[in-house]
Amino acid sequence: MLLRQLEYLVALAREGHFARAAEACYVSQPALSEGLRKLEEELRVPLVHRERKFEGLTAEGERIVVWAQRILADRDAMTSEVAALRSGLGGRLRIGSVPTASTVVSLLTEPFCTQHPLTTVQVQTDLRSTDVIEKLQSYELDAGVTYFSRNIAERLEFVPLYLERYVLLTQLAPGAGRLTQVTWAEAAQQPLCLLDPVMQGRKVLDTVFEEIGAPVRPRVETDSIASMFAHVRTGRWASVVPHSWLHVFGVPAGMQAVPLVNPTRTERMGLVVAKRDPMPVMAQALVGVAREADVAALLERVPR
Repeated sequence: MLLRQLEYLVALAREGHFARAAEACYVSQPALSEGLRKLEEELRVPLVHRERKFEGLTAEGERIVVWAQRILADRDAMTSEVAALRSGLGGRLRIGSVPTASTVVSLLTEPFCTQHPLTTVQVQTDLRSTDVIEKLQSYELDAGVTYFSRNIAERLEFVPLYLERYVLLTQLAPGAGRLTQVTWAEAAQQPLCLLDPVMQGRKVLDTVFEEIGAPVRPRVETDSIASMFAHVRTGRWASVVPHSWLHVFGVPAGMQAVPLVNPTRTERMGLVVAKRDPMPVMAQALVGVAREADVAALLERVPR
């Protein structure tokens, strides 16, 4: 069995298309198909449903691709560790985050890159919490930043970073003073622009509104925090945003960010990596950075 054949299988599972999988592996489609056929012969099970086009993996193929992902990830981890021992940590760190935590990632990547100048970083910031978990378990990410949950605790290593809390972002009314706080019930009466209902950040808000007996039906829903800021800018909508976004942008001119109370709700946010022994050196280095960084304190530094 060749590792290259396992790479073909993983690429086909990921791309769902023979030609795209071959392109991703930098081989011709006949070469990829022949490599998969030889893998099937060696394992003595069919891995791929073959018609005129890719019809999916067989049940055996679905199981084998999990093993293949693990084997290839261990190969990459071993190679990275040997390289680090020889000349220092290098290679690409792949981080994914939920949108509400996307501004926090830079508080980890900056010290990481400073400590490890031979590395590069790839960041995905449009993932749902479930996407982060799935991509970590399929070895498509080295680390993620997301919400704490029992599911996370059971399946991944979780390093606490900060407590997410929420503010009502709204336009300042002409001649009106700034509010010092607002209740969730009062926020529910506003014309709201919120995150898409499938996103964990929105589910947290919906839970609070339902607990106080004030479920909301926002006029605008989006998968982008930046889009929420833009909609508030029009003066027609208000929004509930995580305080972690304020440390980058501050409170835009003409707006106010009012702490939400009754209840005061927070959510645990942290860095997550796959449970592996030994832990890959790239993930291990980022975990070290996360434990040293005082992310919670940095988030309180709101630009004026």
